[in-house]
Amino acid sequence: MKKIIVAATMAVFAMTTAAFATSWEIDTAHSSANFAIQHMAISKVKGAFDKVSGKIEFHESGSNPFSLEIKIDPASVDTGVTKRDDHLRSADFFDVKQYQSINFTSKKVVPTENGKYQVQGTLTMHGVSKDITIDLEGLGVEVKDPWGNVRKGAQITTDINRKDFGIVYNSVLESGNLLIGETADVNVDLEFIKK
Repeated sequence: MKKIIVAATMAVFAMTTAAFATSWEIDTAHSSANFAIQHMAISKVKGAFDKVSGKIEFHESGSNPFSLEIKIDPASVDTGVTKRDDHLRSADFFDVKQYQSINFTSKKVVPTENGKYQVQGTLTMHGVSKDITIDLEGLGVEVKDPWGNVRKGAQITTDINRKDFGIVYNSVLESGNLLIGETADVNVDLEFIKK
């Protein structure tokens, strides 16, 4: 009898928790993860990952206003130069045959000001998991598309040192500068559809 009461209590708790969370799915067709990194210390190369998926869940109770999961396909990297993209997919960089996704999962969300948040979470890339903090804004505006779906967007910015994730390929130029910078400026544009 005690087991039945415990099971029933857990079921009610699960239903109550679900009722206090709304889930939104990332629209892959309208989302991308963009980056810029120094080349020869004189310019920046820009690129994007075109396949971004995941979800955001908003909570009416608890310490975090929302939780966020992002999955990026590193094979979708696009810098506009085929030879360079092939090199980025190779074992020198993202090694997409061995590591087929880049994942971010939030742990703690801290509101800052004017609808902005600092989101602490774990980034897993190239087989290495590290805690990072990203800046997120948006989320305030909801719109309905022509097909009746409710949508909202968000923008993420952060800096990532690729060496922290075991991506160390480089060479030193005659000037002493590195061929490729170590820190990438990252901007992620997300569009969500309410489930």
